[in-house]
Amino acid sequence: MEPVSIIPCLDMKDGRVVKGVNFVDLRDAGDPVENASFYQAAGADEVAMLDIAATVEGRKTRLAWARAVVGALGDVPLTVGGGVDDLSDIDALLEMGVSRVSMNSAAVARPELVREAAERFGSGRIVVAIDGRRNGEMPSGFEVVVSGGQKRTGIDCVEWATRCEGLGAGTLLPTSMDGDGTLAGYDIPFTRAIADAVSLPVVASGGAGTLEHFYEGVKEGHATALLAASVFHFRTYTIEQVKDYLASRGIPVRL
Repeated sequence: MEPVSIIPCLDMKDGRVVKGVNFVDLRDAGDPVENASFYQAAGADEVAMLDIAATVEGRKTRLAWARAVVGALGDVPLTVGGGVDDLSDIDALLEMGVSRVSMNSAAVARPELVREAAERFGSGRIVVAIDGRRNGEMPSGFEVVVSGGQKRTGIDCVEWATRCEGLGAGTLLPTSMDGDGTLAGYDIPFTRAIADAVSLPVVASGGAGTLEHFYEGVKEGHATALLAASVFHFRTYTIEQVKDYLASRGIPVRL
């Protein structure tokens, strides 16, 4: 088993890191550069930065935010998403030192963007984020939502995940809207359904609140990486504590 990556996530709005519950009720979680510097020193394997208002506001991701965070992270890889809807957006982010670029709503609107991006920049640099919520009418029980969770698509999450793999995505980032910010644990059936349907790395996201939840994300959710926000931003746990706990339970981590 490959070592599991621990990924703090910077959800961005109006130039600040924010954290909500079920994608709403946002509260301030600090300055992005200060957070990035903290996580770089704390041993983050990667950092994600998601401009959560870009698509809703009909604009591109803020390149200045990404550039500042890249500078603060040093050699820690950064994934940036939000408002990425064409190849020029991806090119601009990669040129400034972003390691991987994540797309979500734009990929659902035009799936061929995933293929084009993978062919031009390499699959390893392309992440498809899949926001999902429970819907018993879907074959898997989970429906893709876009525009910050505001719009239903009628697309089954597992069907979409397998399609993204075929289009050339290198990593999938499924986030449970039902679990987001609740601290009640990753949505294991959601994460596992996607992880078991593809051969790609899958990042568990949405709901981590205890050390046990991180373990469950790997053992029960079959994730290869673990993303969290609230527990790190509000200092419930350190990255070191998470890694030590996982290692004590037999999960390999990056030192």
